[in-house]
Amino acid sequence: MKVRVLGCSGAIARDCRTTAFLVDEHILVDAGTGVGDLTVDEMLAIDHVLLTHSHLDHIAALPLMLDAVGTRRSKPLTLHALPETISALQQHIFNGVIWPDFSQLPSSHAPFFRYAPINTGQQLEAAGIAVEVLPAVHTVPAVGYALRGSEGWWAFSGDTGPNPALWQRLNHMDIAMLVIETAFSGQEQELAQRSQHLAPSTLMEELAQWKPRRPCPVYITHAKPLETDRIMDEIYGLGADRAALTVHHDIRWLQAGQEFAI
Repeated sequence: MKVRVLGCSGAIARDCRTTAFLVDEHILVDAGTGVGDLTVDEMLAIDHVLLTHSHLDHIAALPLMLDAVGTRRSKPLTLHALPETISALQQHIFNGVIWPDFSQLPSSHAPFFRYAPINTGQQLEAAGIAVEVLPAVHTVPAVGYALRGSEGWWAFSGDTGPNPALWQRLNHMDIAMLVIETAFSGQEQELAQRSQHLAPSTLMEELAQWKPRRPCPVYITHAKPLETDRIMDEIYGLGADRAALTVHHDIRWLQAGQEFAI
């Protein structure tokens, strides 16, 4: 299974794209602005979109992608999301005011896409790949995802604050790679708490709950463009200073354009 990072930034700027991952050719995990770097043919090949939640940085490119390729599709794209996320899309995006309702166009019998409601803990299959819906804790209903490749599970936290249920589940999975958000630096710790995101100190407390079956890399995502260096410096500093937490993970920075074989 190949995972291609289309976007992993918490905001836009030159060379910064918001969250989107292309898995093999047919699965898109979140639909942030990074989707805009795909060719039309690459977008056309996507049959499944897995959304973590309804915030704009994770859905911004979805309406535009559907508009770009919808008329060329031979079957509707399947949009997997929590019922609350689906409701938000119906009310605020695909409502005929902000954007056409492509779940009903060009007809209800042959729309550009169909909704597929999911629940936390659900296991499903998309384009032949096993998917598990992971718990997340955010300001709106949210999830993460794990997708199984030949080398183990690729796990993505989605947007989340402190999340004990995530580690309870990951401790029973053979994780090959973890992608986890750390949206704010320590000087914005209060904002991170209020917005249900992680900062370096809470990240280290979270990782202390994880007992991976084997060594695997942990990639940090979702930082604001001006915060990246500060966040990583703080993470590495905390890793050295908090020996009591026994956190010994291979922590790296995620970058758009990277590809991983899982």
